[in-house]
Amino acid sequence: MMKKCNADFQYTTNCERLTNIKPFENKIWLSSPTMHGEEIKYVQEAYETNWMSTIGENINEVERIVKEKTGCKYAVALSTGTAALHLAVKLAGVKPGEKVFCSDLTFDATVNPVVYEMGDPVFIDTERDTWNMDPVALERAFELYPDVKVVVVAHLYGTPGKIDEIKKICKMHHALIIEDAAESFGATYKGKQTGTFGQFSCISYNGNKIITGSCGGMLLTDDLEAANKVRKWSTQSREKAPWYQHEELGYNYRMSNVIAGVVRGQLPYLEEHIAQKKAIYMRYKEGFKDIPVSMNPYDSENSEPNFWLSCILINECAMSKQVRGETEVLYVRENGKSCPTEILEKLMEYNIEGRPIWKPMHMQPLYRMNGFITQEGDGRARTNAYAEGSSMDVGIDIFNRGVCLPSDNKITPEQQDVIITIIRNCFQ
Repeated sequence: MMKKCNADFQYTTNCERLTNIKPFENKIWLSSPTMHGEEIKYVQEAYETNWMSTIGENINEVERIVKEKTGCKYAVALSTGTAALHLAVKLAGVKPGEKVFCSDLTFDATVNPVVYEMGDPVFIDTERDTWNMDPVALERAFELYPDVKVVVVAHLYGTPGKIDEIKKICKMHHALIIEDAAESFGATYKGKQTGTFGQFSCISYNGNKIITGSCGGMLLTDDLEAANKVRKWSTQSREKAPWYQHEELGYNYRMSNVIAGVVRGQLPYLEEHIAQKKAIYMRYKEGFKDIPVSMNPYDSENSEPNFWLSCILINECAMSKQVRGETEVLYVRENGKSCPTEILEKLMEYNIEGRPIWKPMHMQPLYRMNGFITQEGDGRARTNAYAEGSSMDVGIDIFNRGVCLPSDNKITPEQQDVIITIIRNCFQ
């Protein structure tokens, strides 16, 4: 018997049963580090040579390899991706009270560095084709705030955004781009690596990223003066003097040679990790083809994601009732329907980690007074009481209906098939 949701989906009500499936003894993680053995060799080398601080061969090699992989002229290894974003904002010259356009559907580390420099983030809504910054909404933002000179663009879950359109708009308004490629290291747009489209770009080696050092990050730029400034600022802005001379504010942001050893051992496996992540994405896509969900989208003609996280979006017609507060959620179980909370709870029962989609920045209590721009203009206090069919807040819709699925490189096809079965059963 077939049960129709809409013209796009058909799914069976007698799909696989869970009676023979038991919780996994070892937890299935969303995205944990995948180590290969070479990492410890370089860490040991740092130990044996006593280069345990922020100078050493591992740092030099990591910077060299990343420059070669991305095609960027200069790479500066830092303690975190957030540190890289902070120094990028500082390089951009953001002043107190100055408005900065930022991706809305992202982790708050994309935005917080703007506030570190006392800037004023204005959030740009999301487009549905890649779940990234909407160029149409960005155009509207410049109509409202024509003096903005800095735009912070993130590539969500390893999927490149519409970067050519965004660059064209920014060039027209003489605004520079800070590119947050923290999640998209190794992804390409029109054959070019993400992390090379902004005047200043940032990548992350956090513990769950496609290449990890447990922590760490990198600032990328083609500007030698900017790279030199970051090297100085990240080591407490010490001047070239025989004593500790400081003439400007500095930070303890340089990468450790020990952490760099882990990253150095990981980097040769970037392409292998991407291939594994893509296979996971494609297996989910095949497993869900006849239930009312879709995978996180990408522009297959112009881009190749790194497939860091696989996600699903539940069709509107297949969404059961769900209401989220600030920290709690309520939902109603309905036949043939489901919601992110039900799916995540069911996965948890089987010792499987999943997560909600990032909650958009304009919905965060911290940023509720900040500007938010949609395709129609100012998105704050908008109502549909007087305008039937007005455009939706895209970011919040994706948050409401989306789920991040286990995307660990080490997941087996058999384990993934169990996850697929569990999720399919949520729609019975």
